[in-house]
Amino acid sequence: MKLVHVETLISIGKFSASRQWKSVRAKLHRAIKAVDWPPGSKKFTIYPQSGKKRGEGNGVKPIKNECIKQLLTQGWTTETQFADEKHSTLGGLDATLVTRNGMIAMEWETGNVSSSHQALNKMALCLLRGQLAAATLVVPSRRLYRFLTDRIGNYSELEPYLDLWRSIPCTNGVLEIVVIEHDNESMSVPRIPKGTDGRSTN
Repeated sequence: MKLVHVETLISIGKFSASRQWKSVRAKLHRAIKAVDWPPGSKKFTIYPQSGKKRGEGNGVKPIKNECIKQLLTQGWTTETQFADEKHSTLGGLDATLVTRNGMIAMEWETGNVSSSHQALNKMALCLLRGQLAAATLVVPSRRLYRFLTDRIGNYSELEPYLDLWRSIPCTNGVLEIVVIEHDNESMSVPRIPKGTDGRSTN
C-alpha cells in the first residue's frame, strides 16, 4: 500500500514534538504500508472496476485487516469506546494505544463521507477533552476511491472542510489524515470482498 499524503491538521504541545510520538507515528505508517492485496503479495494490487454499480468494485473492510494485525502485535487494542462527561457514548475507534503521555487512536475509514466527518469530529472532541493525545484517520485517495464501494469516505471530499478541524482550540495534541493508494491495477487479481450490505460499512 502506498501512503501518498499526510495532512497534519493539529500538531501542538510537547507531545507532538516528542520522541515517543515520532516513534509511534513511524510504526503506524509502516503498518499501513504493509497492507497488501492479494494477501501475501507484498504489494497492493486493485481490481480496476468502478464501485458505482451494486455488486461491482471492491470492498473496504478487508483492506485494513493486515494493518490491525500489525498494530495488535505492537500493543494496540481494538474498538475502544469513548464517552463524554455525562457518560453519553461517542462511539468507538478502530485501534488505540495507551502511552505514558496519553492515548493514541487510529480509524481506518470503511464508511461513507459522513462517517469520515463523524470520525474526525470524535477525534477532535477527544483531543479537546484530553481523552486522546493523538489521532489519525486513514482514507483513500481519489485514484483509489473510484474502485471501492461507491460513496466511501475519501480525502477529496474532506478537503473543503480541513480549515474547520485546523481551527479546533487544542493546546496539546495531534490530528492527522493519512491518504492511501494502491500500488498497481490488474484484472488478474480477485476483487476485494464486500460486506453483506454492499454500501457504507463494507
